[in-house]
Amino acid sequence: MLAALSVELRKLNRSLAAVLAVAAPSLIAIFAFFNLLRADKAPPWAMFLQASTGIWAYFMLPMSVTALTALVAHMEHGPRSWDHLRALPVPRWRLYAAKAVCVIGIVVIMTALNLVLTFGAMSLAGTIKPAVAPIGDPDLSRLALLNAKVVAAALLLIAIQFWTAVRFSSFVPALALGIGGTFFSVVATSAKEGVFFPWQMPVNMLAREAWRIDTALALGGGLGLVALIAAIAHLARREVL
Repeated sequence: MLAALSVELRKLNRSLAAVLAVAAPSLIAIFAFFNLLRADKAPPWAMFLQASTGIWAYFMLPMSVTALTALVAHMEHGPRSWDHLRALPVPRWRLYAAKAVCVIGIVVIMTALNLVLTFGAMSLAGTIKPAVAPIGDPDLSRLALLNAKVVAAALLLIAIQFWTAVRFSSFVPALALGIGGTFFSVVATSAKEGVFFPWQMPVNMLAREAWRIDTALALGGGLGLVALIAAIAHLARREVL
């Protein structure tokens, strides 16, 4: 398994995964920077940092997962190297599990970067315009826990996108699914049923109702882990179309 992970990491080093990992959270940080400069008074740290997490969970994370899974799958679909990989004397499930672990790892890094870059952007804005320098305790431990829950709740979304991207050689099905899921998540934000929709489960970690948080976390994290294992097992048994 470690050998398969090592190979996947080398492939990612030669891809645009690093650019995506930095670009997506950077956009949120840039937005926070200019938004703070437009303010008239100093806001609390916690308010801006939690808002940054909300934007990430609501829109940027689903779109990043869509792009990331398509990128990881296309590294094999593009050069048509699946036949070679599946002929290696390695259990097939390890090949897919290594890719899934890399995707989840990058999502974790991107989520952490979103918090770090937003913190840096707000600090810079406060230095340029002292009147709006954030006040209060940022409560980083609570924010770290919140972001961890966001990633956990996104596991079902990741499993669905990963299976679709790897299962079909064309990137169109995975992109259409990701864009469509994000679209319906945005337009149906206030729907109570959204807690059962994989693309809305991450943002439900910021809900005020405890039942929504618990439900989305159980489905997104618990069911997501089961779905990811099932996806890896299914892919290992079938040929790629």
